[in-house]
Amino acid sequence: MRVFQAVVDEGGFAAAARWLELSPPVVTRLVADLEQHLGTRLLQRTTRKLALTEAGDAYLARVRSILHEIEDAEAAAAASTRDLRGTIRIVASPVLATNFLAPLLSEWHALHPRLMLDIDIDAYASSRVDEFDVTFMVAAENFDANIVARPLMQGESIVVAAPGYLARKGLPLPGQPQDLLQHDYLRDSGMAARAHPGLGRKLRLSHVDGLQPPQELDVPSVVLQSISTEVLMRAAVDGMGVAVAPRLLAHEYLAQGELVQLLPGWIYARYTVYAALPSGRMLPARTKVFLDFLSEQVRKSMAMRKQIESYPGLPAGEAA
Repeated sequence: MRVFQAVVDEGGFAAAARWLELSPPVVTRLVADLEQHLGTRLLQRTTRKLALTEAGDAYLARVRSILHEIEDAEAAAAASTRDLRGTIRIVASPVLATNFLAPLLSEWHALHPRLMLDIDIDAYASSRVDEFDVTFMVAAENFDANIVARPLMQGESIVVAAPGYLARKGLPLPGQPQDLLQHDYLRDSGMAARAHPGLGRKLRLSHVDGLQPPQELDVPSVVLQSISTEVLMRAAVDGMGVAVAPRLLAHEYLAQGELVQLLPGWIYARYTVYAALPSGRMLPARTKVFLDFLSEQVRKSMAMRKQIESYPGLPAGEAA
């Protein structure tokens, strides 16, 4: 079963043999023995490619689950976290994978070299919770779903634009969200669906202290729409228009002066980054260690940010 899984994951018998440190004939024979035992063909082999049959596709899904349970049992029997080994299967949206997970991977590997992370990327990661050990997702503050999830960090989405763009189009006055009606809007369709479902193309802003009613703006000039926050950020930095971005993603651009926060005191939404877990399954030791590691890294990051923001010699805008 492990060999069959490796053949699929590595894209061929020779590649699987290298990964497993076996000879290609042994890998070929083991898969053939498995097919003979099951009485069905799992793989379609041609000179150019390898493809799963319908039976092979269904069997692989069960095999992954079975082998994962075996790894869980081995991990539970380990004497200490130093002995943990195996694979943690993760799915995350592109923006979380790149900006939240990627900066932590080297430190994680140094602490747990025998635990491999297998990271899948999916803009709709929240729909695949039961397929992975951990699903990283972003949800608005009114999020209420029947899933097991650990909150990792909270943040807010703000309105930003490049200085060059503002020089051409003008800076919205503080406390005047209506001024955005004169601007080109870079719309994040994925963020809008999560934060303000049902508003269509309208831009809804809320006062951070709730002292003023929310403002719903029917922005007439939507010049770019994408589910990719990073695409929209790049367009904003290049001066294409006004964008909504998570402060976590925007803070480096703000600190370097490539972007400016518009309408301080107003936000698009508050959000939480969750680590969602498959239902009906015990939490493996290796997954718990990984989640504890992430929680500690977030705690350190938040403490460092608070320290920077409280430093008396730093201009307030640079602490964003």
